[in-house]
Amino acid sequence: MLKSKVNLIILTFVALIALNFLCRYFFFRLDLTENKEFTLSKASKEILKDLDEPVEVTAYFSDDLPVDIMKTREELSNLLNEFSNISKGKLSYKFIAPNQDPKSEEDAAKAGIRPVMINVRQKDQSKQQKAFLGAVIKVGEKTEPIPVIQPGTAMEYAFTTSIKKLVGKNKPKIGFIQGHGEPAIQELAQAYQELSILYGISSAYINNDTIDLSAYKTLILVRPTDSIPPADLQRLDQYLAKGGNLVIAFNEVEANIQAGMANPMNTGLKQWLQTKGLEVEDALVRDTHCGQVNVQQQQGFFSFSTPVQFPYLPLIQKFPVHPITKGLEQVMLEFASPMNFKGNAGVQFTPLVYTSDKSGREPAPLRFDIQRQWSNADFSEQHICVGALLEFNSSGSVPSKIVAISDGDFAINGRDQRKQNEDNISLLVNSIDYLSDDTGLIDLRTKSVATRPIEELSDSKRSTLKYLNFLLPMGLVIAYGLFRSNQNRRIRMQRMEERYN
Repeated sequence: MLKSKVNLIILTFVALIALNFLCRYFFFRLDLTENKEFTLSKASKEILKDLDEPVEVTAYFSDDLPVDIMKTREELSNLLNEFSNISKGKLSYKFIAPNQDPKSEEDAAKAGIRPVMINVRQKDQSKQQKAFLGAVIKVGEKTEPIPVIQPGTAMEYAFTTSIKKLVGKNKPKIGFIQGHGEPAIQELAQAYQELSILYGISSAYINNDTIDLSAYKTLILVRPTDSIPPADLQRLDQYLAKGGNLVIAFNEVEANIQAGMANPMNTGLKQWLQTKGLEVEDALVRDTHCGQVNVQQQQGFFSFSTPVQFPYLPLIQKFPVHPITKGLEQVMLEFASPMNFKGNAGVQFTPLVYTSDKSGREPAPLRFDIQRQWSNADFSEQHICVGALLEFNSSGSVPSKIVAISDGDFAINGRDQRKQNEDNISLLVNSIDYLSDDTGLIDLRTKSVATRPIEELSDSKRSTLKYLNFLLPMGLVIAYGLFRSNQNRRIRMQRMEERYN
């Protein structure tokens, strides 16, 4: 009997060692997350399988990090392990702790990995600690640093696109249209940083007949302020007829909040889009879900600013299921105009961005009243379209697409380089990816987004969850106490009956 138990223990021990050995070479993970956060995309797998030359990843992570950051290190290790397995060893990786070796810290700095300061709590005290949280990807003589890997970021997207950037040979070419008062490419710094990984970016002057527009996979027209000549619009028609794609972000109404006025513009885009079946109104949408503006108020000798809800800055929080809007949670628009599709043969219309179920519209010209008292009658409409996809596939023509958004400023940083909302940038970049990129990397950009703001819940549901969270544990403890008390009483009664007998 004893010998059989010893044999069973030895056999179990050997099986565990064998299982641990096999796990190093056969990676398997069951992913139950809503957005499949821990499942590699098809795009990543194809890029890794097609590697022609070795890829080396050096991850610089300090030791003695807080638990949440150590979790990020573990997730990165699992990701790189899976990358290595899929690439059949073409991708190799190692982790280095620069704080343990001055030379490693110097190497990290030369590679573009700088330390960051993180908050660490020890013995009921909070202090700041220098930490390295980056990685360097190397292919041949080319390197690409990822300076900081923040907890919760889309690590797969960062590493896959960086590898694609290093091994890719012919990037698709996209062009930002210039010559009609559009902002310079430098004024779209955030979008440029994202797009430059996969695309060759340049200015495109459609008023120059010598430029071959067919060289561009996609053209982007952002916030033109001058009238666009009919000849330029005709060139866009010719470009689309040859299978080109177009992203348009424009203002149909020019709003000046300082002057308190909004007036219709005349760029020629309204009439041009009407030929495609899309009508853009000379009006502004308003929404109960909206951004704020600061209002200066005077009280005695003191002046102070107070944030006030401003319905003309719609906050878009619900999106249709589509690759362009996948993963988006909150897009802030500025003075957007309503869109209506009137129908056109051979044109498929898909709304992408629309207002909430409590919204409305107001014709321009109009005057802003910051102190206006709004009523339910001002928001009697729902789901007003302010962004859409038009797909052209008429008989005998080459398929082409247009993404149109009736706010020209939503992704512009401007000359002062003001930081835009990340989802605003993702909306523009996703639109360009959808039209230009065939690799499927669009699915990775917003893959890590998983926040669920409690403000979206109704008051009754919020109260229910609050009291349930508070009362349920106490109820379970009381129920368990009553159960145990009843059990003990039943046992005592049984014992008394046995003594009686």
